[in-house]
Amino acid sequence: MIIYRTDSNSTDFKMLVESLDAHLAEHNGDDDAFFAQFNKIDVIKNCIVVYIDEIPAACGAFKELSEDTVEIKRMFTNPEFRKRGLGSAIVKELESWAKELGYQKAALETSKDLTNAISVYEKSGFQKIPNYGQYIGVDHSVCFEKELK
Repeated sequence: MIIYRTDSNSTDFKMLVESLDAHLAEHNGDDDAFFAQFNKIDVIKNCIVVYIDEIPAACGAFKELSEDTVEIKRMFTNPEFRKRGLGSAIVKELESWAKELGYQKAALETSKDLTNAISVYEKSGFQKIPNYGQYIGVDHSVCFEKELK
């Protein structure tokens, strides 16, 4: 496994995000347009692509949420590479990168139905918090936060 730091101009990151968006469109159904508006990648500077045998297998990113907090976004593992710990490795690398840049917390939102994603975040030490920002009042969203130590 090779973890590569990049930005949203990466062709491999864009390809993985297209697969993520297709998956989320199917999962979110009629609500997809609501979530899609918050998932634009053109302004994300901090992206990660994980390669397995030179194949882009997984991705993740973060963007600034506030002066001391990043929001983890665009987490995806290609189905053929799941159950290998790639999600946890991405979260760990994103946390390290955010700490290097001086951030103190990481937050994220996911669907209550995405139990595999929730498991990764909980195993990584994220705690459930009240929904924040645009996710307040969205019943099928769940938000998490973690102090970066």
